[in-house]
Amino acid sequence: GEFLAANKVHVLSTGGTAAKLREYGCTVQDVADYTGSPEILDGRVKTLHPKVHGGLLAARGNEKHQQDMATHGIRPIDLVIVNLYPFNEAVAAKPDDFSYCIENIDIGGPAMIRASAKNNAHVAICTSPAQYPKIMEEMSGNGGCTRMAFRRNLAAAAYALTSSYDAAVSQWMATQVTEPPATKTVSFEIERPLKYGCNPHQLPAGLCAVNGLKLPFEVISGTPGYINLLDAVNAWQLVYELGKATGKPAAASFKHVSPAGAAIGVPLSEAEVGVYEVKGKPLSPVANAYVRARNADPMCSFGDFVAISTEVDVATANILKIEVSDGIIAPSFEPEALEILKAKKGGKFIVLKADDTFVPPDMEFRMCGGLGFMQKRNDKICDAKCLEKVVTKLTDLPEQAKLDMITGMIAIKYTQSNSVGYSKDGMMIGVGAGQQSRVDCVKLAGRKVSTWRLRFHPKVAGLKFKDGVKRQDRVNARVRYIEGDMDKAELEQWVKNFDAAPEPLTEEEKKTFLAGLDGVTIASDAFFPFRDSIDHASKLGVKYVTQPGGSVADQEVIGACDAYGMAMAFTDLRLFHH
Repeated sequence: GEFLAANKVHVLSTGGTAAKLREYGCTVQDVADYTGSPEILDGRVKTLHPKVHGGLLAARGNEKHQQDMATHGIRPIDLVIVNLYPFNEAVAAKPDDFSYCIENIDIGGPAMIRASAKNNAHVAICTSPAQYPKIMEEMSGNGGCTRMAFRRNLAAAAYALTSSYDAAVSQWMATQVTEPPATKTVSFEIERPLKYGCNPHQLPAGLCAVNGLKLPFEVISGTPGYINLLDAVNAWQLVYELGKATGKPAAASFKHVSPAGAAIGVPLSEAEVGVYEVKGKPLSPVANAYVRARNADPMCSFGDFVAISTEVDVATANILKIEVSDGIIAPSFEPEALEILKAKKGGKFIVLKADDTFVPPDMEFRMCGGLGFMQKRNDKICDAKCLEKVVTKLTDLPEQAKLDMITGMIAIKYTQSNSVGYSKDGMMIGVGAGQQSRVDCVKLAGRKVSTWRLRFHPKVAGLKFKDGVKRQDRVNARVRYIEGDMDKAELEQWVKNFDAAPEPLTEEEKKTFLAGLDGVTIASDAFFPFRDSIDHASKLGVKYVTQPGGSVADQEVIGACDAYGMAMAFTDLRLFHH
């Protein structure tokens, strides 16, 4: 206001805005006084008048336009400032009040914006307070005027705003009718540019808010990248649902948009404390959840993105401090824990604060190869109700088995399909993601289960490393020791981790130790088309199975479960994720 007054700008305005500008010393003329027409229809019509829109649309230097303006008493308007009615906020406040929402659809504002933007050769259109400093700088540097390039930039921003505004109205209106329109409108507003997309050559890239909604998290520290953010939003949804379903703190360790591990916060056994290398460290329920999620597959979790369902405490932060990890998303952080995390990686560790009240829109939209796709969000709840249809001879599902089945279902719900996951004692112990064949998922995840189990073998747990061998190098060395397929060159390098070469872990020793694995659950995102998956799972202590069912081979699969003494629940819920 003070800037306009100092530059002797003659202002047309209405209502409270006019009164406020007069307080700043502006020369203000009420629109009704200028047009000779009062506001009517409860304020629905204020600026919809030829003297307003003629001033916005008149082409300077056009003789016919000049004659029309003189005849009808129209003055040229050079600068337009419009703030639209907050439609999204109105819908959020009273979503079920149709009349209230309708009254909050701005008509005059978008009309003036579009007219001003069309006539950008002569008119500057300001649609956001964020633009005020640039406009003042532009006018100050150009004798109170604006340049063409500047006005075009403003016009482009204006059309983007009206497009977004109309999209919000259109989407809401489509929910209020019996025949929704075939055209769907979605608006993306860049909230922060990203360094690049999936790969460095994929530029430009950005993180966008959708349809005027706020982001579901706040960036506290670090600079998240495209894949970091995909990991974060998927991991957050997983732990949010797992925490709600179990009533316990939940954690996930994500890599490339699939979980390497996921778990709930239950106490670690003495053996787990040793194998997971957390002896002597304070362990809270939240820290337990992350230690277990990280140790499902610590090789794959190298450089992970972490999600925690509840507040991150100091114990958890200190565990993360020693791990190689890219970032974390959680709803809150203890002050000391936050400082620990913000200092990690020289301040480059990514810390995102999730909004645990945020509810994603019902509909999801994406583009691929020039095509648009839409679907309802997968908001199905995976809980004990999904486990009521037990189809095997063995029907008893202990509470721990139910907990493991729920953990498995929720984990694979956010795993790239085809996917299968093994779980035990509230943690994933093997996740097989993104395979074209289901039995390959079973075998891939099963290999991870074997590795997890064999890390507890006395020979593996008792490996004597040289002083100075890094934590992740110890993890990798144990895995290669278990796998045991090193050639001469690799073996020579591997042995350098130890003062003396360890005795090999024989196949017979592995087989004997794996035979002690029991009470494992396997969850599948779609039906098992053949019994081969069950046959393989039986070798890894599987006693409980959860899958949608619906295959022509269901009876064959049920028969296999019965033969191995397994209990299987059909969920009637496919969980593909792409």
